[in-house]
Order: sequence, then C-alpha cells, then structure tokens
Amino acid sequence: MKALITGITGQDGYYLSKLLIEKGYEVHGLIRRSSTFNTDRIDQLISEHTESGVLSLYYSDLLDSSSLNNLINTIQPEEIYNLAAQSHVAVSFKNPLYTTQTSTIGPLTILEAVKNSDKEIKYYQASSSEMFGGIDTNSLNENSKFIPKSPYAVGKVFAHDMTKIYRESYGLFTVNGILFNHESPLRGETFVTRKITKAVGRISLDLQKKLTLGNLSASRDWGFAGDYVEGMYLMMQNDKPDDWVLSSDETHTVEEFVKIAFDYVNLNWEDYVETSKKYERPNEVEHLLGDSSKARDKLGWKPKVSFKELVHMMVDSDLEEATREKVLLEQNLITPTWENPV
Repeated sequence: MKALITGITGQDGYYLSKLLIEKGYEVHGLIRRSSTFNTDRIDQLISEHTESGVLSLYYSDLLDSSSLNNLINTIQPEEIYNLAAQSHVAVSFKNPLYTTQTSTIGPLTILEAVKNSDKEIKYYQASSSEMFGGIDTNSLNENSKFIPKSPYAVGKVFAHDMTKIYRESYGLFTVNGILFNHESPLRGETFVTRKITKAVGRISLDLQKKLTLGNLSASRDWGFAGDYVEGMYLMMQNDKPDDWVLSSDETHTVEEFVKIAFDYVNLNWEDYVETSKKYERPNEVEHLLGDSSKARDKLGWKPKVSFKELVHMMVDSDLEEATREKVLLEQNLITPTWENPV
C-alpha cells in the first residue's frame, strides 16, 4: 500500500508517517521547495527508512499543478493525505495571499489529479475547527455552521467544500477530517501551546525571565496529535467516504494550560506571565468545543492522552531541550534567541 503525504515535515506529517510505516505502508512525502530544507521533525524516520525504500521524499509545490500531477502519476498512491498548509492563524493575517493559495489551489489540484487518475485513489483533506469561527458556544459537529474569521479558515472552508463536491459529483473517495486543536512536543514554536512549554522549560532553569502572551481567556479543545492521526487513518479505511470531527470533547482556556505547565515544575505562573495586546490576533476566536461522537461511534476512535498528560508531555520534552541549551550557553556555543533571556 502506497500513501502520499503533503506537509510531511510538519507535526502531523511525522506522526502519520510513523503510523503508516508501522502498518506496512510505503510512504511518499512531498516537501515544499524553499531555500531552507527543514526536515528536523522527520530526520529519525529518514535515517531509519529511506534506504529500504519505505520512505521517499520529493521536492514539489502545491501551487505547481504540473509537478504535482507528474508526482501523483509516478507514485500511483492508493491514498493521499493533504496536510500541507500555512497553518498559523495569526500569520494568515500577515500573509493572506500565500495562505489562501496553498489552502485552495493545492487541494483543488490534487482533487483534479485524483478525478483524472486511472487508478482509484482515496483522498484525505485536513480541515480545521477554525472554520467554525468560535461564535457558537455549544459543542460543534459535522453539521455545525462554518463562520470563518481568518484568511486561514476561509481557505480551509473552500477546500472542505470542494472535497465534498468532488465526492458527491464524481463518486470519489474523498474525506474531510475536521480536527480540533492537536498538539505535541513537535508543535511549531510559534503556536501558543509550544511557546508556553518552551518558556516553562527555560524559566525553570533560569534561562528566561518572563513569558508574554495574548488572550488568556481564549478556550480550545486540545488533544494529542498522535491520537488524531490514528483518526485520519480510520477515516480512510471506512467503507464510505464522509466528513468527521475529531476532538477531545472538552475545552480549556490558555490560562488553564499555563497553570498546569507551571504547576508541573512547581512554579507560580502569575510570577512569570505577562499579557500584551501585541499577541492578540485580529478577529479572535474565543471558544471552540468539539463533538466527536460520530467518529467514536462509527470509527471506534477516541483520544488516549488527556489534557493534563498532554501538557506534561510537552513540558518534559522542552525541559530536556532547555537543559541542552543551558549546557551550550555555559560553553558560549550559543546566544539566547528567545524573548526575555536572563
């Protein structure tokens, strides 16, 4: 079984690749052409699986339809997982053009390739809970209304709807996974959860004085990325293509996340955390809570890692990283690049 994964160098790309390789897949990954070739998250998978041919990587671009079509025709995958996107909501306001291009043209190009292929290819589209907009304070499911409040969310709604249209119009096996926030030690450092746990590690080792955040009252439905990629896989193995919500079905504020993280290292968060309007994004989504009962009932999926376990897992990882940074600083091999260094 062959799978093509776009966005393979991201958090979800790593966990999904690892899962599929464990299940006996041959995994092919698309890496965006850029001046920096960042494979840090998947370096271990590369070293373990590229020589055997179990993992293959390719330069391409979601905006290059010719390259993408050639790649799909060459690989002939049974499954395509489209995880690639500029996925930082705040950044989408600063770079709306690129954000919406990758979220709209890219998926549409792949859908066209799937439609025109002589081979039956299953397609997974990474949708997002940001599409709901946070207006509804009730739990949100597959039938809830989309009210996008950012360029990122608008692009995701387009791709989601096109995935449904291609399924209904051409009888293709195309699925949408509407995933609520899912984190891990591999989360990008600009995301608030990782920003918090990185700071906790450094503050606990006297490498950082303060942590500056935006809206502490914003609440999210947070889970572990490793659990959520299992849900992606199950969606693709279901008898019929459909749309699915994956969520923990509980919501927590940024302040709760902060408190658990600092409590874990026996520090009082209020002594170290400041807020600034600079870190509040335009048109903030205040509240998101998912209802994943459909996936739990029909796919047999449920998250295994609790919210508290997730926070502790991320702090543990960043404590290890901060310990390495401390050694390098003492040897004058690095200089601090983070905010508020000691």
